[in-house]
Amino acid sequence: MNTPNNKRRRQSVEKIEKAFVELLQTRELSQISVSDLCKMTGLNRSTFYANFLDIYDLADKMRQQLEQDFARQFSHSPQEEVSGGALKMFTHIKENQLFYRTYFKLGYDEKHQVMIYDAARAEKDFHGAHIPYHIEFFRAGLNAIIRMWLASGCKESPEEMAQIIQAEYRGR
Repeated sequence: MNTPNNKRRRQSVEKIEKAFVELLQTRELSQISVSDLCKMTGLNRSTFYANFLDIYDLADKMRQQLEQDFARQFSHSPQEEVSGGALKMFTHIKENQLFYRTYFKLGYDEKHQVMIYDAARAEKDFHGAHIPYHIEFFRAGLNAIIRMWLASGCKESPEEMAQIIQAEYRGR
């Protein structure tokens, strides 16, 4: 029986996701077909369609999975220091570079926030003024830094990257 959590189905989904990420490294999303994925994985089209509506559904489910994993990794108390949260974040990114490259390539960073922002700290630091602007400024800057770091092959250590972010908070 093809139940949602059986081992064979999970393995098929993992194969499809792995092949999808691999193809995204050399192609745009619109250039990837279900046939391409089935050829790479040796699976039938019916297996793909039993799990996903189309390529865009696959991309969206992978985004949701990454965001959930990110949220689990980085749920922290407001008292956690910026450097500690940043170190965890950069370590996670370095360990999952391919997925983050994929995430950014699909443009999800513009639609969804994969970041930690301490709104309580911002309220204190900026006296509650213009918080949405501060959040957007921080999000855009952090995403730019992450993109640069990924493009360089994460040559700096997660510790160095955390220090860069911490330096931006200095004085607050």
